[in-house]
Amino acid sequence: MSTPEPVLAPVAARYAWWLGLPADRTAEQELPPERVWAMPVVLRMERAHPPSRTPMLEAAATAAVAVCLDERAEPGGPWYEPLHAWTSGHIRKVARRARGSHWRAVEALPGVTVEVGGAQVRALVPCRVGELPHEVARLQISGSDLPGDEPGPPPPEVPELLLNPGITMSAGKAAAQVGHATMLLAALLDAPARAAWGRQGHPCAVRTAEAADWDRQVGRVADDPEAAWRDAGLVGVRDAGFTEIAPGTLTVLARRPPSSP
Repeated sequence: MSTPEPVLAPVAARYAWWLGLPADRTAEQELPPERVWAMPVVLRMERAHPPSRTPMLEAAATAAVAVCLDERAEPGGPWYEPLHAWTSGHIRKVARRARGSHWRAVEALPGVTVEVGGAQVRALVPCRVGELPHEVARLQISGSDLPGDEPGPPPPEVPELLLNPGITMSAGKAAAQVGHATMLLAALLDAPARAAWGRQGHPCAVRTAEAADWDRQVGRVADDPEAAWRDAGLVGVRDAGFTEIAPGTLTVLARRPPSSP
């Protein structure tokens, strides 16, 4: 009997093919909810103490990958089957906001909560969109926009997630995109580098790219995704176009730390 593959293996296998498609071929066909898998990502947004945007996005990015690399997601673990079913298709995420008793209810669901700079995000084990737990289905994403902040230079020892400076994304949309980015990073890193990142708690730095640098790096990724990863540690997230932005748009460029192979 063959050994089951890690939950992120399908993501790594699909990456270069997906990013290399022309934009007009990246739009996913809208499927009925009973056939679509998604990872719920819940942003804690208490009215009295709203979080800052950058820490919230960094918490979302870390939470998404932490679920995938949790020991419960390993073959034979209780999270393996739903996660592998999800990563074998498109890694959609469903972002929602919660506060008070609604947040406490979400905390009881299977998943991982990450806090960065006072911002909290809980990423849950994926399920079919038509089967979202009541605690998640009742939540909204409207009103999740957060004011911009000035986070300063990123730490050099953690992956950097660069947001596309030419588009506007809500906090919920951006949270899903940076979550895609950390999953791609984890899928493409070799085992020792992935383990080392895990021992740190999968930290990352989210920043908005400078326009000139964005154009230069996007050119490298678009021309040859595999070479961009091999030579510069760059991986791009291309959106499927369901909400807010056009299909095929590159939303995030992730850059591994220089010490990671």
